Amino acid sequence: MRVLLADDHPLFRSGVRNLIQTTEDLEVVGEASSGEEAVELASSLLPDVIVMDIRMPGMNGIEATKRIKEKHPEVKILIVTMLKNDKSVFAAMKMGASGYVLKDAGEMELLHSIRLAGNGGAVFSSDIAARMMDYFTSAHASDTNNPVLKDLTGREKEILELIVAGKTNNQIADRLYLSAKTVANHVSNILNKLQVSDRHEAKKLLKATPDWDPYSEQ
Repeated sequence: MRVLLADDHPLFRSGVRNLIQTTEDLEVVGEASSGEEAVELASSLLPDVIVMDIRMPGMNGIEATKRIKEKHPEVKILIVTMLKNDKSVFAAMKMGASGYVLKDAGEMELLHSIRLAGNGGAVFSSDIAARMMDYFTSAHASDTNNPVLKDLTGREKEILELIVAGKTNNQIADRLYLSAKTVANHVSNILNKLQVSDRHEAKKLLKATPDWDPYSEQ
C-alpha cells in the first residue's frame, strides 16, 4: 500500500516513516509539509492513502482533503492530528476523509488505521468515536451557537467580517493597510480555528450564529 505523509512537522513525518519501514505491506512514496504540497503530490504520485494533518501552513488539511477528493476520489485520506474537537471531525468527514485518528495513538493502532483506511474502511480513534456518540446523543447537537468563534482575535474577527462581505484578500489588505501575505496568514488561521474548509463554509457558520458581533470584546 503506497502512503503519502502530509504534515508540517519533520519529526512526526520521520517517526511515521520509520514505523512504516518496519512493515512489509506499506511504503512511503512521498512527503508533504503543506496542504498545497499534499494536493500536488497526490496528483503526481496517486498514493493509495494519505496520512493528513489538519493544521499546516497555507492550505489546511481539510481544504487539501476536499481538493484531493474532488480530483482523485479513489485516494483515501486518513486524518492524523492533535485536534479532537467535534467541528474538525465533521468537517474532515464532510470533505471525504476515511478516518480520524489522534496523534497520541499507539504505533499498532496507527498502522491498523492506515491499512483500514487504505482498504476503504472508516476508522476513528476510540476517543473520537466516543465524542461522536456524545455529540449525536447530546442536546448540543442542535445548538446553532459555535463557541470556536470566541477563539478569534480582534483582527481575525475584523477580517472574517470582510470575508463575509465578499472581499478578496487583496481588497482586505487594502482596507486594513496590511500586506496580502499577512491577510492570507490571518485567513488560514481563521479557517483553522473555525475548523471549516473554505470561505463559503465560514460564511455559513457565521449565518448560523446571528447574534455574533465581530467587534465585541472577548
